[in-house]
Amino acid sequence: MPAASNILFMDIETVPVYSCFGEVPDQWKFLWGKKADSLIKDREKDNAETIYNRAGMYAEFGKIICISCGVINGTGEDRKLTLKSFYGDDEAELLKGFCELLNKWAGRDKVLCAHNGKEFDFPFLVRRIIINRLPIPVLLQLSGKKPWEIPHFDTLDMWRFGDYKSYISLNLLACTLDVPTPKDDIDGSMVWRVYWEEKDLERIVTYCQKDVITVAQVYLRLAGETLIKPESIEIKR
Repeated sequence: MPAASNILFMDIETVPVYSCFGEVPDQWKFLWGKKADSLIKDREKDNAETIYNRAGMYAEFGKIICISCGVINGTGEDRKLTLKSFYGDDEAELLKGFCELLNKWAGRDKVLCAHNGKEFDFPFLVRRIIINRLPIPVLLQLSGKKPWEIPHFDTLDMWRFGDYKSYISLNLLACTLDVPTPKDDIDGSMVWRVYWEEKDLERIVTYCQKDVITVAQVYLRLAGETLIKPESIEIKR
């Protein structure tokens, strides 16, 4: 396992590009309809419109509204976790800001870590960077790399121990490992509504930051290391 000080812990929040199915351009309605066909289980109950809130799970139909990240400094009882978030309605701008941070932070032995990051956060992030015509940061360039050369860690992967059929949510894993988690007033399934209907992006940012704290603490627990005290967590604006 890499040293905690070499890890950028992160989480992203995503929503559908459009606030509702009615606003989706005809070409994209057709394409979403094709995608929805593969997702719908109960055809009497659901259709492309009723499940449009799930479009935010796919980089072709969704966008990133928040990226929160954190780094650990110090050792043992003196450890400190510092958080920073990039968020807003302009996806290109927040991606640009995050990519700049990533390029400054990158270096020998530096890695990224997220929960389910290998299957969601990292690929979604790279795809949206490409869609927004931005250069891909070194830490997200995977082409031609062998699996052991990829600088990405995943707390879900770490817990699987080779059992790749198994999925466990971040909250359940934290509870299982007796890792204290900040209380949430929303969950991932509510993000699209809080963003598009309630227009409360700050609430989503807070939720995203809490997930980064939990990912970092879960990583430390899995590594057999001391957890960070709540008073040693700092959020930078």
